[in-house]
Order: sequence, then C-alpha cells, then structure tokens
Amino acid sequence: MHDSVIAQSILKDLKKFGKVKKAYIEVGELFGIEPKHLLEHLKDVSDIEFEVKQTLSEVECEECGFIGKAQVIERLHDIVLYECPKCSGSVIVLKGDKIIIAKVEK
Repeated sequence: MHDSVIAQSILKDLKKFGKVKKAYIEVGELFGIEPKHLLEHLKDVSDIEFEVKQTLSEVECEECGFIGKAQVIERLHDIVLYECPKCSGSVIVLKGDKIIIAKVEK
C-alpha cells in the first residue's frame, strides 16, 4: 500500500509538467522504498516510461562530526535504519532521504 501511495504521488507531481513521455526519478538510499519496487508500481499505474535510480546519502554525525555516506544497518520494507560509519552515532541527513523527479521528457 505504501509503495502505491508513493507512485500515485509521483504521478500527481508529473501532471504539473503536462504530457510526459519519460520521467527520470532519483530515490535516495535512505528513503523507505527500493528503486526496483517503485519502478514496478509506476509501471502498474502509468504508461509513462520511467528510469529510476538510487542516489547515495550524505549525513553529518552529531557526535564525531563525520560528513559522508551513511552506514545502512538494516533495510526493511519501508524503513531504513542507519548510523555514522565512523562512530555509530546519530546523524543528520543532508541528502539521500527523498524521491526527486530529476528530469522529464515530453
């Protein structure tokens, strides 16, 4: 259900661009959906051609100050658990936790 809601939200956002033939979607690695699952759901509800790729995260550790890619501890169906790869501390996400419509072709 969660994946279908995300797909419908993307389609709603794509309507702002008018008639779209192809859309390029970026899924942050810390967002709670795998790119291949999102692509499956998008294909089920639309005839638009989609290219979906995962983008890496960037975090800042609140404890040691590390800035870089998060350490993913566990990936569940719609939850991603992550921490600082240097000290296992809590992090602030700078990027990689969103879905972005990167480009559209009409």
